[in-house]
Amino acid sequence: MENYIVSARKYRPSTFDSVVGQKALTSTLKNAVATGRLAHSYLFCGPRGVGKTSCARIFAKTINCEHRTATGEACNECDSCRAFNSGMSMNIIELDAASNNGVDDIRELVDQVQVPPSSGKYRVFIIDEVHMLSSAAFNAFLKTLEEPPGYVVFILATTEKHKIIPTILSRCQIFDFHRITIEDMIEHMSMVAGKEGIKAEGKALSVIARKADGAMRDALSIFDQVAASSRGNITYESTIDNLNVLDGAYYSRLVDCMLEGRVLDAWCIYKEIREKGFDSQFMLAGLGGYLRDLMAARDRSTLSLIEGSDSDREALAAQAAKCHPQTLFQSLCVINDADLNYRQASSKQLLTEITLGKLCQLCGPSPAESGKDVGQIELRPIAKAMTAGSAAQQTSSSPAAPVTTAAPGPQAVRPSQASQPAQATPPSRPADVPTAQRVAAVPRSVPRMSSIGISGPSISIRPGAARGAATAATSEPAAVGGNRASQFGQVDLERVWDGFAAARPTMHILVNTMRASRPVAIEGKSMAYRVTVENEMQRDVLSHAMTDLLTSLRNNLDNDMITLEIEINRGETARHTWNDREVLTRMLEESPAIKRLMDDLKLTLQ
Repeated sequence: MENYIVSARKYRPSTFDSVVGQKALTSTLKNAVATGRLAHSYLFCGPRGVGKTSCARIFAKTINCEHRTATGEACNECDSCRAFNSGMSMNIIELDAASNNGVDDIRELVDQVQVPPSSGKYRVFIIDEVHMLSSAAFNAFLKTLEEPPGYVVFILATTEKHKIIPTILSRCQIFDFHRITIEDMIEHMSMVAGKEGIKAEGKALSVIARKADGAMRDALSIFDQVAASSRGNITYESTIDNLNVLDGAYYSRLVDCMLEGRVLDAWCIYKEIREKGFDSQFMLAGLGGYLRDLMAARDRSTLSLIEGSDSDREALAAQAAKCHPQTLFQSLCVINDADLNYRQASSKQLLTEITLGKLCQLCGPSPAESGKDVGQIELRPIAKAMTAGSAAQQTSSSPAAPVTTAAPGPQAVRPSQASQPAQATPPSRPADVPTAQRVAAVPRSVPRMSSIGISGPSISIRPGAARGAATAATSEPAAVGGNRASQFGQVDLERVWDGFAAARPTMHILVNTMRASRPVAIEGKSMAYRVTVENEMQRDVLSHAMTDLLTSLRNNLDNDMITLEIEINRGETARHTWNDREVLTRMLEESPAIKRLMDDLKLTLQ
């Protein structure tokens, strides 16, 4: 019975044309041989399993070949080629620097360099893993490497070029081998499968190629493993089972749950993955890679960034069309944060489930879009208040941002103001009212930005004029799709306003902003209200909640004509929002009876 030879050895390249995935580099070597422009030392560097040693052997055989072909390949018929193929050539010496890395080993090599070839033109010394040489060995090798005899050619190979001292690098022609692409590996494995009589599905070969991570030798080793376990019938299912690879369908299902905001369904999928024995961090890393591929698949011009078959790219492109790019980027940031915190987490499972919940909250529909009451939306909101990066989600049609003086908490709502109609014209402001930059809120008909590829609320931002000048006019809001126009008072408006804030107790910045900044009717504009905030963070947080806020106001007040404008106070510093102690102090000043009551009952403010 013939001895079995693994595919990585049996199908090892023997000519330049059979080298997989290094066309430009092999062409350069062939041209150097054809023109006789040979350097005395070469350095082949690159990842493992990409053909460095194979190219070194092919190059050594070719330069000693007596009758090269018209294409520049070795003839494999002359005495030199036959001696090389049989492993008996005295002109090609290989040295493993990993086990021969001392000064004495290099001295023996230098002694061999002095012996001319008995036949052929060159003696070729192939030193593999040259970065393993000690510093003393490198120094002992320098002089010989710089000025070898004319019949000597050195070929150094390494996977870690950065470990080689600069004086060695400067004496070599450097050839950088790159990782072999998924397509090239699939093509080569298909050729091997055909010659071996093995049936192999394209999707299965794609899984093997991804697992090999750019190394052809690794791909062929995995190919042999799967072929042995599947008895020569390599299917997608047998491949992922044998290699313990997490099927990409799981990630696709998780993304569907994210887009629909189904937190518990995502947890169930995560449970399936855990029961298959996969580590949670491995799953998060795979989900991050899948989201990265979705981001690249949104544009046809960037599909080349995805490693895989054309069918894989098309499937990703179809799902990516449902996702918003900024939502995908924010999801990647959430996963990256989870990866950074994974080792410190006492409960890895809880961290992963919270991360999946955040992703569903981030990508899923808003309460208004889902048709449910705010209190019925599970785990919403989980994410933090909007960061500086999420402000970019708003499609701006003008420059900067808006403004107003926030009244102290106790004076925010006065009974005398409750009876004022919502459209009542407020008193004219004095000439020195601070100039504002504006953000005009969009009408209810424009959907909230989500991961289904729909743009978020358009916010126009205009710089204000100089202090003391009249506020610049904002653009008129877009036409409203609804036709409800019920009348309401200021007290009704503020009741809904406060109810919206109360329904979001964990969103502290939004709640504090809404307590300090109250909507005020804009003179000359029906159903238009201005909200003045103190800084850009408050503006960003309120802008982020604008669509849900408008929906709540319009539905609860039964009026589709309501619009809001956000302004940032650019004038004098506004009074800060009163805390509980300041409110109590004010009450004690105005009502001595309260002070007496507190003294009698010995009450204190904690």
